[in-house]
Amino acid sequence: MAHLNYKTLSFSLEKDNLRINLLRIFYCKVPIIELKKIGFLKLIDENTIEFDNNKAETKFSFLLNKYFQDLKNSINNNKTVYIHQNSGIPLIGHVSFGIVYRTSSLIEIKPVTSCNLNCIYCSVSEGKASDKVDFVVEKDYLIQELQELLNFVEEPVEVHIGVQGEPFLYADLVDLIKDLQNNKQITVVSMDTNFTLVTKSVIDQLAKFDKLRFNVSLDSMEEDLAEKMAGSKYNLSYVLDMIKYAVKKKVKVLIAPVLVPGYNEKEMEKIVNFVKELGIKSAEKHPNLGIQNFLNYKTGRNPTRAWQWTQFYKYIKELEQKTTTSLKLTQEKFGIHKTKALPKPFQEEDVVNATLKCSDRFKGSSIAVAKGRIISVPSVEFIKEKQVQLRILRDKHNIFTGRLV
Repeated sequence: MAHLNYKTLSFSLEKDNLRINLLRIFYCKVPIIELKKIGFLKLIDENTIEFDNNKAETKFSFLLNKYFQDLKNSINNNKTVYIHQNSGIPLIGHVSFGIVYRTSSLIEIKPVTSCNLNCIYCSVSEGKASDKVDFVVEKDYLIQELQELLNFVEEPVEVHIGVQGEPFLYADLVDLIKDLQNNKQITVVSMDTNFTLVTKSVIDQLAKFDKLRFNVSLDSMEEDLAEKMAGSKYNLSYVLDMIKYAVKKKVKVLIAPVLVPGYNEKEMEKIVNFVKELGIKSAEKHPNLGIQNFLNYKTGRNPTRAWQWTQFYKYIKELEQKTTTSLKLTQEKFGIHKTKALPKPFQEEDVVNATLKCSDRFKGSSIAVAKGRIISVPSVEFIKEKQVQLRILRDKHNIFTGRLV
């Protein structure tokens, strides 16, 4: 007998398949006929299966690897790539997943892509309507690679969970935050969230982590407008209740609305007053309010034309005077400063030999790997393990793009 139990996998039997769920929202299906080749299968509980074959674990792992190539996101049915310690895919070099190090004391980590909303201003068109490839990263692999970078940086940092989407969709989020909290080199753990999926029980779990700060994207105090901006069903009352509960539990909260001209500029004063009523104290590294300027992006949903920065700052100054509240944020308020540069294995115009490892986010593009870094390769169809020669087009912020030579 082989008794196989998994923390990140759950199972359910269908007519002709075993459905395997990875980290809650990602899934693939393995034909029962394939499993019968291993032996008699019994489902013990949602995380445990049993085979009448002592060598079943190795054979089942082979099937997992095979059918994880067909992994999908249950929210939008998009193809999904699982990045783990044995995937052969490093975690530095891409803007959508892994680790982004911009030579500052703010290090971004991105364990997942996906969102439960379709915000009209999203810079990467993420959400239920997305048709892009999604990524999910193994928690232990992410922590391991982050520690290597921290060893290089050699000074205290803020780690920011800034995913392309909603981080509460990542099933290992609480354990991830716990690992970050326990790292003495990390002084702040911040996270962007729409706060629609959080629950009181989760807030109770997270309240013990004093380094944590939620950056909540609250864009309107009016139900209809909030739902319009979310591009999907949105329970404003619930979000407001969860914000109040987090504050009550002494979890640090920064309210971070996006000002979208023609939509919600009149809502900003209401949001400022809401923050005042919450009684959140602004502190060093933990401001309580930060209004963001909507920007137009090639990859984003662009419902309107963005304000120029001069117009935005003029508006902020007038709002400060009207509400007697300091609103302009700077890196200094977050304690962010320059750190030493990570050596780049290649730079712009270099020609490198690389291996295609998986599809990239946009259709008809691929991700290649060379010298321990990820390289995005637009307009190249993915062929597994294909060897290619690339000219590096971008190396800024340790994010690399190349094209076929």
